[in-house]
This record gives sequence, structure tokens and C-alpha cells, in this order.
Amino acid sequence: MANSNSDYSSLLVLLLLGLQAVPMGGQRVVDVGLIVEAETIVGKMAKTCLSMGLEDFYRDHTNYTTRLALRARDSKSDVIEAASAAVDLLKNVGVQAILSSQSSTLADFVIDIGNKTQVPIISQATSPSLSPKKYPYFIRAAPVVYAQVGALASIIKAFNWREIVLIYEGSSYGSGIVPYLTDAMLSINIKVQYQSVISLLATDDHILQQLYKLQTMHTRVFVVHMFLPLASRLFLKAKEVGMMSQGYVWITTDVITSFLDSMDPTGTGTMQGVLGVKSYVPMSEKLHKFKKRWRKRFFQENPDIGLECELNVHGLWAYSSIKALAMAVEKTQISIPKFKKPDANGEKLIDLDAIGTSEMGPMLLQSIRNLRFIDLCGEFNLVDGELQSSTFQIVNVIGKRGVEIGFWTPKYGISKDLMPRIKDLYTTNKEDLKSVIWPGESNIVPKGWEMPTREKKLRVGVPVKSGFYEFIKVEKDPQTDIIIPSGFCVDVFKEVMDHYLPYVIPYEFIAFEGSYDDLVYQVALNKFDVVVGDITILANRSNFVDFTLPFTESGVAMIVTIEDDESKNAWIFMRPLTMDLWLTTGAFFIFIGFVVWVLEHRVNEEFRGPPHQQVGIIFWFSFSTLMFAHKEKVVNNLSRGVVVVWVFVVLVVTSSYTANLTSMLTVQKLQPTITDLKDIIKQKGEYVGYPKGSFVGDFLNSLNCDPSKFKTYTSLQKYDEALSKGSNNGGVVAIVDELPYLRLFLSKYCGKYTMVGPIYKTAGFGFAFTKGSPFVPDVSRAILKVTEGENMSRILAQWFGKKQDCTEQNGAIVVTSGSLTIDSFKGLFLMAGTSSLFALIMFSSNFLYDNKDILSSNHSIRQKVATIVKSFDQRT
Repeated sequence: MANSNSDYSSLLVLLLLGLQAVPMGGQRVVDVGLIVEAETIVGKMAKTCLSMGLEDFYRDHTNYTTRLALRARDSKSDVIEAASAAVDLLKNVGVQAILSSQSSTLADFVIDIGNKTQVPIISQATSPSLSPKKYPYFIRAAPVVYAQVGALASIIKAFNWREIVLIYEGSSYGSGIVPYLTDAMLSINIKVQYQSVISLLATDDHILQQLYKLQTMHTRVFVVHMFLPLASRLFLKAKEVGMMSQGYVWITTDVITSFLDSMDPTGTGTMQGVLGVKSYVPMSEKLHKFKKRWRKRFFQENPDIGLECELNVHGLWAYSSIKALAMAVEKTQISIPKFKKPDANGEKLIDLDAIGTSEMGPMLLQSIRNLRFIDLCGEFNLVDGELQSSTFQIVNVIGKRGVEIGFWTPKYGISKDLMPRIKDLYTTNKEDLKSVIWPGESNIVPKGWEMPTREKKLRVGVPVKSGFYEFIKVEKDPQTDIIIPSGFCVDVFKEVMDHYLPYVIPYEFIAFEGSYDDLVYQVALNKFDVVVGDITILANRSNFVDFTLPFTESGVAMIVTIEDDESKNAWIFMRPLTMDLWLTTGAFFIFIGFVVWVLEHRVNEEFRGPPHQQVGIIFWFSFSTLMFAHKEKVVNNLSRGVVVVWVFVVLVVTSSYTANLTSMLTVQKLQPTITDLKDIIKQKGEYVGYPKGSFVGDFLNSLNCDPSKFKTYTSLQKYDEALSKGSNNGGVVAIVDELPYLRLFLSKYCGKYTMVGPIYKTAGFGFAFTKGSPFVPDVSRAILKVTEGENMSRILAQWFGKKQDCTEQNGAIVVTSGSLTIDSFKGLFLMAGTSSLFALIMFSSNFLYDNKDILSSNHSIRQKVATIVKSFDQRT
């Protein structure tokens, strides 16, 4: 019985270590090595797939003259054992190629040995640190690990999560994905908040310690990248500490997701609601039949396995890789394996040096580096020694397996179907995925951010100050010492946090005494999580914090006193027109009268008479057009043309004068004493006020003014007193402040002051959060909803009262009526002058033509002039 057991064990070992292909007549046997982790599911699966791959390939290619013989070795999951196995296969067996383990850590040494001996190493090692460019004799029979980061990034973006925590194993394979995933997150404005590294030798206590640390963080989106044994322990402990409940998000990479079907029910039971990505394998009838054969064969070869193990894509890649190697060997026509030995020069060589380099290796490498064929896994496409894969399947762990919820491709992004209806459109919408069951059996999409269960409430800093209590006022309960803030800013904050956020955030108020800049900086020092109050959004403050959208209007303006009513001024009727316009209009009155007199004098009796009467007619005719009451009739067509144009000019000027005078008499009381801050700067000795501790002081200092001319005040009452006194009596001529304060001031002191500006742009009041806080987008959206709704009107009315007409009038930028200038009427005067000159030229031309005989006579110039003047004065 003992001998029988021994024989059975020997037979089982031979089965595990590899089957040697039986050569047929005339066929050459080529030895290839196989290094597997024989005691792992991955190793057992690869072994069965490779054996079946050889059998199926040569059954379909009976005409091939070469046959591969697998020579298997067990790496025992040890780096040294894997390296020793490779040396043994090369030195003692003379293999022409080696198929290595999936583990990147174990494959590293084997790949290096293959590179030195020029023997191709075919491995599913996916670590970016192992590259065919770096190791020319390395053939990667699986997609590189970073091929999936696009799919991971699209999932995170689709659900609008803004921060993630990356959990990976402490190995070169685990850390290999970090830079690529970080860059992918950065490109879509997703922050990798923390990286948790778990050692391969980590105890359960160490894993729990890491999970407890993650619980203290705000982020609830975890991306896990590690091999299945460690991942199973991680999710088991995560379930124990309550991190597989509602509100949490877990996303696994291909190395975990592809082996979900190989996990025992206990393992998948701890991963309910997990999302994962894995390389897509198109289902076919041929694949379905192969899976049945494989399952039967696998459990025959491994009867001691009690797990429900299903074939995955890694097994299919192993199945196809042995076929690719068989094709390459046949193409190369390898005969007797030969290794070129180095020249020892009499010295004893170590094992690796004694092997030499393969003479057939370079040709075999060229044959396999760029192979492409259709197999069970779909398209098996090797390009420059790397397997290409662009389609990933997105699954959701429900029950005992991963349920397909969508696909991801570099061209189309996320889609429910492999070929979306809308082509050439890259999308990352969660609506393009099927329904997801999240941890805790929840159908609600987690927001990805929660207040940590082990952390205090959100710390809200509020400023303690005197004055402007309508915006914020801080009091303390004498019995409980609890801070009780109130005011417009606090009510807006409570409205946003309590009613408009999609989740509940507990918070507490903490008072702070000091400047606003110091208060904002406390957020950067992690003393507060957020600052609430009349905090202006400024560029220098945004270097330390992230502001929400403003919830008030923006800008800095100036309040000045209103001038005394000048509507009773005896000379106000002169104000509608400037002096230049008055003089120009008067000159045109005289000029037009003169032109009409010249044109009408010879033909119209009403324009004749004694000299003083004719001078009177010149003045009277032109001014009488103001009332359209001149009694003199014009008979000359040129005169009529001039009069028509002049009447139009007079109509426009008189209408504008009347309108401007009316405006001055009715609106003049709103005229500010100063309309520009520069006026104050130019007026030496004038004082300007601003709120104490405000950034407005820095703005005024930037205007290169005398700092001694600035005064600070702490309340609206002080503003009124200072403006009432005036600059010469210990007060100020103007107050410079932000618009919200000035609106409040005008509502209290209606009719005495007016606003001029804005003279400086600001972004308004906002809430200041810590840098990178994911609260900022949600709170900003909530602020928009509050400001656009009726609740903002209610809050404004509660703290600032109902708007009054005078408040609206004074609160706006006052634009009083100014005097009309000549520039406004240049066109009209140009028309009148041009028409008059044209008429004079035409009249002169005709008159000189009629008197050409006199001009051509031999009389003296004096006689000619006298004769022409006499002719002009005679009636024709």
C-alpha cells in the first residue's frame, strides 16, 4: 500500500511538473522551460492551460515538423528558487525558451537571466519596471498594468468623486501602477489623497491598523491593487471594522477582479458591492466548450482543491502564449539546441557564465515578438514583445461572482454595450453603466466623502469683532460657554449646510479674535476646517485656502455726502449748456442772420431800410427763430434753404436744453460732492475713512496717498458721524468700503449720502475651506441654489429690512445730469455753417456775374467797388 501511494505521488508530481510531448516520426522535439508557483491557484491554472494549449495546437497542426516539450519546475513562490530553476533548465536541459510565473517579483530574476543568455522569457508579469525595451528577451504575455488606469479614471469621473485613496501591496508590482494612476487622476482633477502600502508579510493587526487610519480620513473611495491572497485578507478585515457598509466605495484592479470566480464564497462575501475592472474576453461557443473541458481536466489534475475555481483571462493568455511559442519555433526551425560558451581563459566559470548564450535565441525572439492571431481570448496580438489589450469589462460583485455592468474602451469611454450607439464620442457618464449595488446593499451612489467616525465635528471659525453686527455677531452662552454666532453670513452658512447639501455634516463654531487675514490663515494651519463670516475673497488669501463661490455682490465703492439743492440758484438756467456751447450758439445766431440779410437785401423790401434798422433785422431774424415767430418773409430760394437747416438746428438745441434743465431741476439733489476718488487725492488736506482691519486700507495705500489722511472706523454710526462733520471738522469727506456694508449704511441713512463707484473690483464674500477640500464644489453649488431661491430674500429682509426707494436710488451709481458740450452738436453746426457758406458762394457768383461789365471796365478799383456796392443796394 505504501508503494502504491508512492507511485501515485510520483505520478502526480510528474503531472504537476510537466508533460513531455511525445514526438512522432521525423519530428524534432524542442525543450522549453516552465517555472510556476505549483502550489498556488494561478500556477495550477497556468499548468493545465499550457498543457491543453499544446495538445490542441498540435492536434490542429499535424503537419508541423517541431514539437514543444514542457520541462516544468516549481519556484515555490521564492525568488532564489525561481532563479535556480531557470539556471537548471538552461544548463542541464538546454531549453530554448522559458515560460515564467505571473508574479512580477519572481519573474524579475528569471527575465534578467534570459536576457543574459539570449533565451526568450514569456511571462505574464505586468509590472512597468519590466519592459521589453529594457529586457529585449522578455515577451509580456499579458497587458501592462497601467493599461487599465484609463478605465479606473473613467469610473471615478463618472460618479463625480473628487478624491481617492490608493491601497497597494508593498512590492515593485504594487508600486508600479502608482505614477500612472496618479497622472491619470491629475488629468481629470481627481486627487490621490493618500497612498496606503501594505506589506506582503503584513499581519492582520497591521492591516487593521491601516484600515483604522483610513477611517479617520474624509475620503471614502478606495482603489485596491494587490494580488488575491493579500486582497482577500484586506477585504475580510475591512468588513470586520465596518468599512464594507453604505457610503464606502471599493474599486479593484484587474489582478483581483479577474480571479473573483476563483475565490471561495467567504471571500466574495466580504466584497459585496465592490466595483472592478478586468480585460474583456468575448464569449463564444468554442470558448464555452473549452471551459467545460478545462474544468474537468483541472480537477482531475488537482483533486485536492476544494474551491470553486473557474478559468479566467490569465489562463487563456497562458493557453495562447504556448501556441505563439509553438508557431515561432516552427517558423525558426530550431534543430539541436546550441549555446555559445564564453572563453574561460583557464578560469572556472560560475553556473550562469558557463551556460553561455543561445545561438537560436535571437531568431526565435524575432519570430515571436510580433505575432497576431485569433484564439479563445479573442485577439492575441503581440507588438514589440507586449500583448495589446484595449477593452476592459466593468463588473460589480454581487453574490458569488462579478456581474457585468459595462465596458470601457479608449475610443468610446464607458458604455453599457461594447459598441455604443453613438460612435466617435468619448463618454464618462454613470448613466452609461447598468445599475450598481454598492456596499451595504445600497442603490444610492456614495458621495465619496464622509465625516470620519473617529474625528470631531467640522470646526467652523467665526470672527469676533465690534460693529457691522448685521453680517456677523458672536456671543457666548454664559451658562454653557457655547459660541452662538448670528448674522447674515451665519444664516447663509446654516441654510447651505443644513438644507442644501446632499449629506449631513455636523459642525461647531469656534470664535477667533484677530484680523481677517490671520483668521483665514488659521485654516491653512489646520486650526479650522472652514471660516464663516464677512470674509472677502482675495487673491493673496486664496494661496492658503479654497474659497466657495461668493454669496454677496462684489466690489469696493465710496460713500460721499449729497450736495445742497441748487435748484433755487438764480443762474441755474445757464447750467444746461457749457460756456463754449453758449458762445458758439450765439455766434451762429449772428452769422445766420447776416447770411439771410445778404441773400434777401436786394430782393426783399423787409430787409431794407436805414443801417440801424438793417442791423436790428440781422439780430432779430436769427433769434426769432427760437420761437418760430419771425415776421419777415424770405423770398430767395437760397435763403429758404439756409433758414430750413437753421430751424432744424435750433429745434434740436432748444429741445436738448429744455430736457437737461428739467433733469437738473428734478435730480440735482442727488449730485454727490465728489464723483471720483482721484478728486480726493488731488484735494490736499482731505481725509478719507475706511473700516478698521479691512483690506481696503491696503488698497488705499496702493494709491500712493498720504497715510496720515486715512482714518479708520468700526461701525456704521461712526461712518455717519465722520461724514457729517466733514474733512475740515475732524471727520472725512468720503468713506471707502465694500458694497455690502455700503448698502447697509445707505439703508439706515437714506437721503443724506450717495454711493459713487465701484472703484475697485473684488469677488465678494465667500466661505474659506482647507486647500483641496471636496466640500468646496458641493457648498458652491448649494450657495447658487440659495442665492437663486426665495430663502435669500428672506434672510436679506431679516437682517437688512425691506428695500426702500431712496435706498435703491442712493445705492445705485449716481449719474447726474451734466452740462451739454459743443461736442454733442458739432454735426448740427457743421450742417448750418456748410449750407450758409454754400448759399453765400452761390449768391456771390451770381452777383459778380451780373456785374461783370463793371469789373471789366477801365474805371479805378475805388470806382468799381462803389459802383458794385450801389448795385447791391439797388432793388432788382
